[in-house]
Amino acid sequence: MKKVIKYIMLDILRNKIVLAYMICLLLFSFGLFMVEDLPEKSLISILTLNLTLVPLVGIIFSTMYIYNSSEFIELLVAQPIKRKTIWFSMFIGLSFALSIAFLIGCGLPILIFSPNTQGLTMIVTGVLLSLIFVSIALFITVYIQDKTKGIGASLLLWLYFTILFDGIVLFVLFQLLEYPLENLIVGLSILNPIDLVRIVSLLKMDISALMGATSAVFRQYFTGSIGYLISYGILLLWIIIPLLLSTRKFIKKDL
Repeated sequence: MKKVIKYIMLDILRNKIVLAYMICLLLFSFGLFMVEDLPEKSLISILTLNLTLVPLVGIIFSTMYIYNSSEFIELLVAQPIKRKTIWFSMFIGLSFALSIAFLIGCGLPILIFSPNTQGLTMIVTGVLLSLIFVSIALFITVYIQDKTKGIGASLLLWLYFTILFDGIVLFVLFQLLEYPLENLIVGLSILNPIDLVRIVSLLKMDISALMGATSAVFRQYFTGSIGYLISYGILLLWIIIPLLLSTRKFIKKDL
């Protein structure tokens, strides 16, 4: 297993897309901290970038990598290696490589210019976001054999999580203004890891003006240490559930 993980990590870290992703994050983050007088303003801009770019690269790159590695995966399956081990190795390799790219690209500037709880929250949630969308990508690739359809499904999911979700929440709010919707809004926010990361980050920064409808309601229900534990627990479930479902499918799948 260690050899497979090491090969995958080195292969991905040498990939031009991952290197370009890391360099873009690094230049953007350093540039923002150099331009802005207050680190908090830079963190807000970096958060906006992370909520868009990190999920996009995580899900699209992982999806393409799995499809392009189909022959390599078939070769591994023919060896005396458990399928569960192969699939977990793919997840660990992709997650580690993309997390390293994020930590160097965003984590390093944040630790230099904003070494506080807000900065640490940004780094932790960014890594979790990378792992979540790698897990979702594995789920898509194991259930959709066609490469074009799989990449299309990944793009649609990314669009839903980043753009369409907030529109759906606002539509529900306007249609049901006369009813108590707090529990419904909290439930909907749990169904979107990007929205949840935004909420956790903004709550830590205590920037009420930038909070959307879901963030404002979430603040009423989940404050303090227990609230953050629940939030991070839900984010971990977003990693674990798609990974376990995809692993079970991969074990039974006829390659």
